[in-house]
Amino acid sequence: QVQLVEAGGGLVEAGGSLRLSCTASTSIFSIRNMAWYRQAPGKQHDLVASITPGGHTNYADSVKDRFTISRDNAKKTVYLQMNSLKFDDTAVYYCNTYPTVYVWGQGTQVTVSS
Repeated sequence: QVQLVEAGGGLVEAGGSLRLSCTASTSIFSIRNMAWYRQAPGKQHDLVASITPGGHTNYADSVKDRFTISRDNAKKTVYLQMNSLKFDDTAVYYCNTYPTVYVWGQGTQVTVSS
């Protein structure tokens, strides 16, 4: 069974930084587009950033120039470096494949205090 385990969330003041990680249970993710999504209370999963197996990246306009997605295929891990965090970045963050997704993991809560 495929599992995705996210970590690195927490409580941070506006303007601060966090680094999220997501480790997959299977190497199949090394050949798939991966992405970070976030879900605010009462809302759907929104795409934050995506990365191809070769490292090409795309970002939502709201996080462009603040967030950086990266991956280490050997470690089956995807990262999200988040800088200049804003209150509106508060959400549960998930990683998954892109554009189709597997079962969602438990996510990691990011809370930005204003």
